[in-house]
Amino acid sequence: MTDPDTDGRVLSHYEAYPYPARDPRDEAKRLVTGSPSALAELDHYVFGGARDLTQPFRALIAGGGTGDAAIMLAQQMADAGVPGTVTHLDISAPSQAVARARAEARGLANLRFERGSLLDAAALGLGPFDYIDCCGVLHHLADPDAGLAALVSVLAPDGGIGLMVYGELGRTGVYDVQDMLRTLAPAGEDDARRVETARRLVAALPPTSRLARNPLVQDHRSGGDAGLYDLLLHARDRAYRVPELAALAAGAGLRLTALIAPYEYEPAHFLKAPALLKRLDGLDWLQRAAFAELLTGNRLKHIAYAVRAGNPVAPPVPDTPEIVPVLNDLRVEDAVRLVPPGGSMTVSSDGLKTNLPVPPLARSIVGLCDGARDLGAIHAALREKRTDLDWPAFQRQFAALHATLNGINRMVLRRPGPRRSPD
Repeated sequence: MTDPDTDGRVLSHYEAYPYPARDPRDEAKRLVTGSPSALAELDHYVFGGARDLTQPFRALIAGGGTGDAAIMLAQQMADAGVPGTVTHLDISAPSQAVARARAEARGLANLRFERGSLLDAAALGLGPFDYIDCCGVLHHLADPDAGLAALVSVLAPDGGIGLMVYGELGRTGVYDVQDMLRTLAPAGEDDARRVETARRLVAALPPTSRLARNPLVQDHRSGGDAGLYDLLLHARDRAYRVPELAALAAGAGLRLTALIAPYEYEPAHFLKAPALLKRLDGLDWLQRAAFAELLTGNRLKHIAYAVRAGNPVAPPVPDTPEIVPVLNDLRVEDAVRLVPPGGSMTVSSDGLKTNLPVPPLARSIVGLCDGARDLGAIHAALREKRTDLDWPAFQRQFAALHATLNGINRMVLRRPGPRRSPD
C-alpha cells in the first residue's frame, strides 16, 4: 500500500542526491554503456534479433534518473540511423535536469522528457512503447507489482521490457546497516547530517559486521554522497531472488527471456562435481538460474529481459548462414585481444572467477565479427586459408565461441532483414 510519507522521502532523496552522480561535461569523453537496453542486446532478447530497425522505434526509460540508459539508447539509435524517440520519465526535476544537460551536450534530437511517476504512464498519455527500460526503480516502490503492471499497460503487444532489481544475496549486510541508521540517522534529520552519521557508522563497523565482510558492496565507498545515500539511507528498498523476480514478471503477464549475463546463472560453470550436476538434469533454465544464485551467493542485482507471456519470441541461435553475429559493447580489435587462441578464458563477476571454453579458431572468427558479415561470409573468409573447414566444422567452432561470448554478454545475434546503417 502507498505510504505518502515514505513516497515523499523517496522523492526528496532523489531531489537532494540525483543518482547516479553524473557530470554532463563527461559526455565529451565517453558514452556510459551497460545492460539492459543496449540496442543490439535488446533486439536479441526482446525481438529475437529480428526487429526491423528501418521502422520507428519508441522506447520509454521509466525512472530514468540522471540518464544513463536514455542517453545510451538514444545515442545508439542516432548512430545506427534508427528512427524514433526515447522518452525519459522521472519524478525528480534535478535528476532529469542532469539527463537533459547530458542530452544537450551530445546534441541528441531523439530524446524527450516527461516529468512524473511510472505509475502514471498511462494517465500521462504515453505509449504504446516498443521497449521499456525500468532499472533500479521497482524495488523502491511501495507496490512493485502495481509499478510493473503500469508499465505493461503502455507496452506494445510485441514489445518487451528490460529490468534491473537488487539481488538479495550479494547485498548481505546492507539491510543491517540500514536498520541501524534508522536509529542513528532517523528520517527528518538534515540530509547532510544523516550522510555524515552514515559515514561514521561505516568507519566504525567491527570486522565481524556482515557489511564489513562483504567486499562486493562498494557504492558507499566509491559512489560519493549520492551512492552512500542510495545504498544505506534509502527510505524504501527491497531485494529479490530469481524465483521472486520471475513471479513479479508473471504477475504482470510477462515471462523472462533472459538473465544477464547468462553464464552467471548456469550452475555448470561453478559446480565442478559431475555427480551433483547430474542431479540438476531436467530443471528448466529458470530453476537452474535459481540454483546458481544460491550456489554463488554473489548476485548484487538481477538484470532481465521480459516479453508478454503469450509472445513466443526467443533469442536467436547460430543455426543458419544468414545469422549475423554482433559484438556487444566491444570493438573487434578489443575482442581479438580478449579472446585467447583456443583453450579457455578466465572471466570474473562480483568477485568470482571461472574459466569458460574457447575453440581453436576463436580469434580468427571474432576478428571477422564486424556486425556486417553473416556466418556464411565469415565461413567463406576463413575457408580462403582453411580449405578443409567445411560448414559443419565451422558451425561447431562458432557455436562454442558464441556460447562463451554470449554467456558473458559480449555477443548477440541478428537475423537477416531490413536494417539501417550509419550514414
